[in-house]
Amino acid sequence: MPRKSPATLEVRVAVPTDVPGILTLISRAYPGIENYSGGQISGQINNFPEGQFVAVYESAIVGYCASSRIDEAVALAPHDWATITGGGFGSRHDPTGDWLYGIEMAVDERHRGLRIGKRLYEARRVLAERLGLRGIVFGGRMPGYARVKSKLAGPEDYIARVRAGELRDQVIGFQLANGFTPIGALRQYLPSDKPSDGFAAHMVWRNPYVDPNEPPAFRVPRDVESVRLATVQLQARAVKNFEEFVHNIEYFVDVAADYRSDFVVFPELFTMSLLSFESHALSPMEAIDRMTEHRAPIVAELSRMALRYNINIVGGSHPTRTEDGSIQNVAYVCLRDGSVHAQEKIHPTPNEAYWWKIKGGSSVDVIQTDIGPVGVLICYDSEFPELARRLVDEGARIIFVPFCTDNRQGYMRVRYCAQARAIENQCFVVLSGNVGNLPGVDNMDIQYAQSCILTPCDFPFARDGIAAEASENIETLTIADVNLADLTWARAEGTVRNLADRRFDLYRIDWKTGAPRDAAPQAHPPTKAKAPGGG
Repeated sequence: MPRKSPATLEVRVAVPTDVPGILTLISRAYPGIENYSGGQISGQINNFPEGQFVAVYESAIVGYCASSRIDEAVALAPHDWATITGGGFGSRHDPTGDWLYGIEMAVDERHRGLRIGKRLYEARRVLAERLGLRGIVFGGRMPGYARVKSKLAGPEDYIARVRAGELRDQVIGFQLANGFTPIGALRQYLPSDKPSDGFAAHMVWRNPYVDPNEPPAFRVPRDVESVRLATVQLQARAVKNFEEFVHNIEYFVDVAADYRSDFVVFPELFTMSLLSFESHALSPMEAIDRMTEHRAPIVAELSRMALRYNINIVGGSHPTRTEDGSIQNVAYVCLRDGSVHAQEKIHPTPNEAYWWKIKGGSSVDVIQTDIGPVGVLICYDSEFPELARRLVDEGARIIFVPFCTDNRQGYMRVRYCAQARAIENQCFVVLSGNVGNLPGVDNMDIQYAQSCILTPCDFPFARDGIAAEASENIETLTIADVNLADLTWARAEGTVRNLADRRFDLYRIDWKTGAPRDAAPQAHPPTKAKAPGGG
């Protein structure tokens, strides 16, 4: 008999790979109630990694609790769930907050005899004590209230009667038994919670090891969390065959790896050189079919390079017919762990939609990498602020923008918008564009680019918000080190705090899950055989 057997029940910190299991658990724990999206759970984990816990029983997730740090003035004041949780993403997390706020608690009904809820509450308590927080606060469901509200003076009366033992509420009773005290009722806390009539009990547990009269003094340490970024400003050139194209790309991957870069980024449509060795001119649909044939080989080569050179490769974008038959402009991100991720362009330009019949994708989500979550916005997508905000809510601290623009006006649209995204989301944005001419390939006749690595505009960053930039219209590799810890500091203690200061009480972005792809809006037909595009 073995001396030691593995644990049957474990409570541990949640990690991004737990997201599918957490979603399955919540759908089972709360049937009939709209579930989170995967992006919301990812955001909770990425925005405050040490604050999310799962209970795992016989390899299955049977419990989950999510938390964030919140300032006392917010946590103890009247609030609603959507506002205080940043729409469920946990994006209101404040690294200097003095209270731990409970976002979610879910337990599989089939395993309640294992005291999973109590174990998760204890994990939260230990975290609050370790961080020296004032306590834990949340809005607790009161599912017995709607049934008896006509006989009561209001939700406060209901809570008082439950405390006195005159009424029974399973949820409030459990929280009372675990040391929590109600300080009032939160109105319109979660309108979809019909059994609670939208109300919640405002519950607190105070940390006995913290003096309530001593003012908090939490600061964000000025740590170093360095990441080296390389962006390729690529010369569009004719090639004799597929192998020559791969050789040209591998050169830049090799050089970026020699400089110990963590990421190397290629431009939008950088694979269009593969059309230069065709024996005759192709119609737009013929070109798409040919590029579709190249898709699998190019992804395989990029993945090989990522593994061989130990570098994460953001593969610009590649126009292709995808598995569902629609024509997409897709960025393939090949990570050095061997995984491959795809991000479709959400907004095709009028030129792309008219000539190539490209349709917009239906979702934008972070990609988990070895340095944390990142996002990709292809060219025109950078001009839609809600996309970058979605990625940052999910935890992205770096957004890559592969672009393809033919003139300075198009480039400046992308450049100015990318800088705005860096400022308003307090993140780094990396641009990579094509230069040069590619005669005989539609929409690649001329290129204009000045690739760059952009930062927020505050004290820890470059004076003009530019960590590095290439010279205009020459082929080159631009490299810079950025410190992700500077973003954490700026978001909590910067001169302005765009993320924290959002008015969630006034506005939010609602994302549809699994929305069907609609045909992109059609522009007026161009008057020439070709039309300027990009940006």
